[in-house]
Amino acid sequence: MGYERGTTGAAVIIPAYNEGARVGQVISAALGAKLVSEVIVVSDGSTDDTAEVARSLGVRVVELARNRGKGGAMKAGLAATSADVVAFIDADLVGLMPEHVDELIRPVVSGEADATLGVFKGGRTSTTLAQKLTPGLSGQRAVRAALVRDVPMEDARFGVEVVLNRHLASCGARVKRVVLRGVSQVMKEEKRGGFKGFAARLRMYWEIVRHMKG
Repeated sequence: MGYERGTTGAAVIIPAYNEGARVGQVISAALGAKLVSEVIVVSDGSTDDTAEVARSLGVRVVELARNRGKGGAMKAGLAATSADVVAFIDADLVGLMPEHVDELIRPVVSGEADATLGVFKGGRTSTTLAQKLTPGLSGQRAVRAALVRDVPMEDARFGVEVVLNRHLASCGARVKRVVLRGVSQVMKEEKRGGFKGFAARLRMYWEIVRHMKG
């Protein structure tokens, strides 16, 4: 890992629940990025080998004894670093490369923006379309840590993106959208099977809608 001249590295936080089969690729992309100073994987009550895979790649691992949901995992990762800039990246991405990570981080470390929001393009049709319809729900973002350290994410679960978007808007943060070309995501139905995956998707939508109403 190294820094680009004249910049400060960012901490990458990867919240992960039972992503042992996929998290390694995401970790490798983060480790290869020039603007990354540390990588933290938060194993959110995982029952598979997520933590072991992360440790084998030499990154810091925070293990939560019980599943707290995405918001709780992100908050735990944030508490584990003193970095001035943090990037949150999902553990189930496909096609993520080191340059994507740098593109997400660069506007924040350079002072061009207070936060970024990564959106998919040119990857899988299903995930690209989903983000075209709801770009604000992307889990890929970088932000000045001071802006979000006190945001109550603990109980937000999958509604955390809504909570963060609302907070950043309320404080007038400069948010830049960054296109992540060729990146996509594994669908819940693929991970857990049709019925269980669909049920998990419905729970996710409910958590998002609940915080939209809040």
